[in-house]
Amino acid sequence: KIKEIKDEMARTQKNKATEYHLGLLKAKLAKLRSQLTEAETKTGGGGEGFEVEKLGHARIAMIGFPSVGKSTMLNVLTETQSEAAAYEFTTLTCIPGFINYNESKLQLLDLPGIIEGAASGKGRGRQVIAVGKSSDLIMMVLDAQHGDAHKAKLTAELETVGIRLNQEKPLITVKPTMKGGVIVNCTVKRTKMDDKMIKNVLAEYKMHNAHVVMRGDYDVDQFIDAIEGNRKYIKCLYVYNKIDMISIEDLDTLARL
Repeated sequence: KIKEIKDEMARTQKNKATEYHLGLLKAKLAKLRSQLTEAETKTGGGGEGFEVEKLGHARIAMIGFPSVGKSTMLNVLTETQSEAAAYEFTTLTCIPGFINYNESKLQLLDLPGIIEGAASGKGRGRQVIAVGKSSDLIMMVLDAQHGDAHKAKLTAELETVGIRLNQEKPLITVKPTMKGGVIVNCTVKRTKMDDKMIKNVLAEYKMHNAHVVMRGDYDVDQFIDAIEGNRKYIKCLYVYNKIDMISIEDLDTLARL
């Protein structure tokens, strides 16, 4: 079903006439993903992460594709030795190290490289992502030779399981009521979503009576995130490695992203 909805969304042109249909599809997709995650958690298949005790003042998780230089970075920034080699999947488990900075102790985790489809269980993706969810900061290590492509793919994998990078949590409350229909109050002028869209999305969640309060101009994706209530908002630092392998022009483009 998830694939069918994603295919339909890909086929549907984005315009004023289709925005309500796309909004409903996004709500259906979010519901199915949440149901799938809950089912896997109950059966023990959700990926519990690696057994690494959280120590220090903050935890930083290095996430990236295989062979982008995560292990080398751990070796340089900490006194820990993580095997680095010129082949993929050198790191097969989570290797912790510590950075001492201004009397603070920061735990830095070298995680196995993830592949496309990690959020669906490919490789050890779910375990890696589970550690990312428990971190205070994600350090996304990227190969400069791939430009912005790897960044987009990794961000999509993390968003699939409810991780929102460098985003503020929407100030939206949805309180179900016994009667009265859907009442929407917003403290600012709305430009991204009207009452019809809000009511359609709530109907998909079987909420026909509710009081919605929005303290910002939010879109349908943010509204769905607020309804789901299980999103994780984490700061992300992007680190580009192998910049000596690209041209000055490409390096300038990366610096402006």
